[in-house]
Amino acid sequence: MKDNRPVNLEIGTMKLPLTAYASILHRISGVFIFAGVALLLCLLGSSLESEESFRAAQESLQSPVAKFALWVVLAGLIYHLVAGTKHLIMDMGIGESLEGGLLGAKLTIAISAVLIILAGVWIV
Repeated sequence: MKDNRPVNLEIGTMKLPLTAYASILHRISGVFIFAGVALLLCLLGSSLESEESFRAAQESLQSPVAKFALWVVLAGLIYHLVAGTKHLIMDMGIGESLEGGLLGAKLTIAISAVLIILAGVWIV
């Protein structure tokens, strides 16, 4: 009897649909938000110790590395918000078909890309 199961299950060699990439990005953006909140809470805590520590926190946020980290956290938040909104719309019964899911994934990625670029311009 011939076994029809796939032999190669390496994720890098599989061709995933756009909806899968949108879902994976939604999970990754949640991780960025989680890590970013921890970093931002540490920064907030240190800024509240004294006036000098507040100024030091302000100065540290002016560095390109800090701006990039802030942009990554903001990008994660933006994508997570847009994708979460798409999920809420789908929970109402809108876009549950295969075509609707694909359109929702395209819109999620496009809207998020525009907002993430605008956030980058705003941070710089």
